[in-house]
Formats: sequence, structure tokens, C-alpha cells
Amino acid sequence: MIHIALTTGEPAGIGPEISQKAAQEFLANHPDVSIHLIADQSLVGQLGQSRHERLFVKHCDLADQVIPGQLNVLNAPYVIKTLDVAIHGCLTGEYQAMVTAPVQKSVISDSGLKFSGHTEYLAEKCNADLVVMMLCGKPIFESKLLPDQLRVALATTHIPLQKVSAAITTELIEKTIEIIWQDLKHKFGIKDPSIYVTGLNPHAGESGHMGLEDRDVIAPAIERMKQKNYRVSGPYPGDTIFSPDKLKSADVILAMYHDQGLAPFKFATFGKGVNVTLGLPIIRTSVDHGTALGVAGKGKADSSSMLAALDVAYQMVKAKVS
Repeated sequence: MIHIALTTGEPAGIGPEISQKAAQEFLANHPDVSIHLIADQSLVGQLGQSRHERLFVKHCDLADQVIPGQLNVLNAPYVIKTLDVAIHGCLTGEYQAMVTAPVQKSVISDSGLKFSGHTEYLAEKCNADLVVMMLCGKPIFESKLLPDQLRVALATTHIPLQKVSAAITTELIEKTIEIIWQDLKHKFGIKDPSIYVTGLNPHAGESGHMGLEDRDVIAPAIERMKQKNYRVSGPYPGDTIFSPDKLKSADVILAMYHDQGLAPFKFATFGKGVNVTLGLPIIRTSVDHGTALGVAGKGKADSSSMLAALDVAYQMVKAKVS
């Protein structure tokens, strides 16, 4: 039996709703899985007698009442507690994977807790020197020109755009490529992953005329990884790397910064994307959207991304086991 922990995220957002909906649907089609909702019982109590027999609740106490759509700084420690429970369970083998609903970074920071996002928090708690954010998903456009799965990884994540250039180093690119390659091979079952790398500047710097990072930092890193027999190529201009020929040839595209990679990804996979953290000793996936406070508590939230996140986590566990 595969045990998956599912943290329900910001209690005032759509996390509790989509977690329950997706879990119920997923369990109906996967008899070898149990899902453990990490949440206050009051947030998932409405399931009542309809709860699936393999859907369990790991109770964590809320600090204050929850009003859908209204953030409450007092409940920020509760959100962190649910993550800690899931991480601990994965590290000790109680769970084989964790899936996370969206959290509101701003309210956690306002509470005084240090938190810049799931990715960075997981890295700290798992003692990982470097982790990589990768999103994967099936394009919503039906076309023979597009791959069945689009994967986009990021060299940098949640940092201001003006700091991206300084953050990108040859060492970072090399380590990121290595993490991507290792996890695609060992957690996704891709025997020899092909990695396409973007440049940073327009036209990938155009031989130094539009910036030096592509020529002096990114390209040397790619060449060194080629010498180590990694299937990696680039740097390619950010405005052409998502062309059908490259998408068909690449198992993953490594973008230099958040919006360079995720804007085209979310356009192509809207509502179906999954966030995967690479480089961890555990398996973690998540939805590719936010807390959607405006629709919280109205029963209208779309759970398709959460369902996809559960499926990717399941497939990763199966690939790792085999």
C-alpha cells in the first residue's frame, strides 16, 4: 500500500476543498493507495459518512477560527505545522510522498515566521544543499507537435528579477543540471534525460552583444556537463526554446528564472500543471496555482491540478520502487 500525505494548505483558501475532492476521486481509481489529509478535523469534517475508507485525517490544531477568503495571521503556525508533520512522516517512511495544497506566503511572513515558499522550506527541513523547482503537465492543446508531458525546471525561483543575474553561476547551473538528471532518471524512470537550457538575455546574449551571462556563465557550464556525458544542450533563446521541435526533443527545459519558464508553461497547461521539488530525499508534488481566496468556501474550486499532483506523486513512487 502506498501512503501519501496531503497537506491542505492555507485554511481560508481553496486547499481544504480541493484536497478532499481530489483525494476522494483519486482513491476511487487507485486501490493500492491511502491518502492522509494533514489538517484540522473541522476543515474536513463535512465529508462525514461519505469519506473513503482509505482517506484518513492526521489532525493538527488550528489556532483560531477560519472564515473562507479571510486570511488570519494567527493560523500561520498551523500551516507550517502541517508541513512539518508531512515532512517528518516522509523522512521516517510513514508516507512515501507528500502533496501540498497552496499556502499564502504573505500571511506566514506577516506572522513573523521565516518562509519564502514550499521549495525553500522543504530544502531547509530536509537538509538539502540545493533543490530545483520543476513543473510538469499535459498541454491542454491537442497537437501532434507537442509532447505528452511538458516539463520546465528553474535555475532560480522566488527572487526579484534584478537579483537573477548575480544568482546565476556556473556552479549553480552544473549542480541544477545534475539534480534534474538524477531525479528524472531515478524518480521518473527516464533512462537518459535530455535537458535543454535557456539563456538569460534576449537571443541568448547574441555572442555577448546583449549580455555576457550566456557566453561566460551558462555556456561553459553546459560544456562541462557535456564532457561528463550528460545529454544537455543550449543556451537557447527564451523566446524560441518552446518551439515544437525543441519540446519534442527535450525531456525537460531548464529556464533561468521564474517567469521565463512558467509563463509559457502555464499557458500551455493551464489548470493541469504540477509543481515537483527535485533534489530532496523525499517525493513532493503540489498544485501550480495559489490559494484563490475569492472562490474559497463557495464549492466552485477546480481540483484538477490537485488530482494531477496526486497522480504525479503516485507515478514517482511507482517509478522509484521499480
